[in-house]
Amino acid sequence: MNKYDVVVVGGGASGMMAAATAASRGASVLLLEKNKRLGEKLRITGGGRCNVYNAEEDMRTLLKNYGKSEKFLYSAFTQFGMQESADYFNSRGLATKIEDRKRAFPTTNKALDVLRVLEQDMTHSKVEVLTDVRVESIQTEQGSISSICTSKGDVHGHSYILATGGTSRPDTGSTGDGFKWLRELGHTVDEPSPSITPLKLKDSWPASVAGKSAEVELSLCAGNKKKFKQRGRLLFTHYGVSGPLVLNNAYRVAELLESSDVHVAINFYPELDREDVDKKVVQALESNRAKMLKNVLKELLPGGLSPIITQIIGKQEIEAKNCSELSKVLRSKIVDVLCGATAQVDSLMGFDKAVVADGGLALENLDTKTMRSKEITNLYVTGDLLNINRPSGGYSLQLCWTTGYIAGINAARN
Repeated sequence: MNKYDVVVVGGGASGMMAAATAASRGASVLLLEKNKRLGEKLRITGGGRCNVYNAEEDMRTLLKNYGKSEKFLYSAFTQFGMQESADYFNSRGLATKIEDRKRAFPTTNKALDVLRVLEQDMTHSKVEVLTDVRVESIQTEQGSISSICTSKGDVHGHSYILATGGTSRPDTGSTGDGFKWLRELGHTVDEPSPSITPLKLKDSWPASVAGKSAEVELSLCAGNKKKFKQRGRLLFTHYGVSGPLVLNNAYRVAELLESSDVHVAINFYPELDREDVDKKVVQALESNRAKMLKNVLKELLPGGLSPIITQIIGKQEIEAKNCSELSKVLRSKIVDVLCGATAQVDSLMGFDKAVVADGGLALENLDTKTMRSKEITNLYVTGDLLNINRPSGGYSLQLCWTTGYIAGINAARN
């Protein structure tokens, strides 16, 4: 193979951004991807809608979502932040819309349209793309990479960009290859664990409403102590619970599970106290005295969620009852469910369900102004290979755009 100015390993979000950026600066660029097509994870992100960035305009507020990494990322986001991401996609024909929590999506609701922009940009910049090619080893000489041995021959470049992703959703190709190579090249790589991931529950009642969601207040209890509560949208699944409220707090559950059993309590009426919820139940029963209780539960827990009450309390107690003959004990049980349906956490779901996995290259090993390794003089690292925690809501892809752009710029200069 010819020698290139820049060789990019990984055809995901950050890799494509890096390749297009480097090539637009006049560099000859080769992008290597082990899958048969580019952007496998990008195609499914956001449920196929692609939360392309978060539209928080205040950079310091935006950076606080990256936790301890905030101080490392200030320079990078000054160079290419939220507004630059919006301008990049909008100027290339991708219109975006802002939804709740300042999440930006394509107006078409299609992740494929985001992928199309990146692919067209690479084509326009004359990036050479090789798919279905595996990196077998990385060769170094005197503190820099001299070549990459692949399944299709050796590749030579002046600069190299690793953009292979982390370990979340291994079915898309994110199998941690880059972590192994970084360790072999002398870097400190923190062990990954799924950090933005659904919860698996021991109780089976959530499966009765799988696919349904609601705005609730979620409490986490370790032992007999309430450790945390927050409001947000919760999604019920066949194995437990998911949705933004769960995903963004999964790391809290992981910490608690290390030392205690953990229960979740779900309050469907967080704006009311228990007494007001009881009054609401009484009113519903009085207004429907002639009806069967099971037919009135939909008024108390709408949106297809009423089976939760039956599953938790039991069919025998619910199904044969008329509203006019409901006992105070049974009414109290219904109020208990509405104010705090409980379930025991079994575990966090694994990497196969994780939106983001933490772990990766320790930022102390990286010049985050340029994304260049401090160990290997011609190596740049991007995206999910970096040990940067963040919630869902567009922050992961923003990290890809920022680090990919900066790596591309500086690799081309090098």
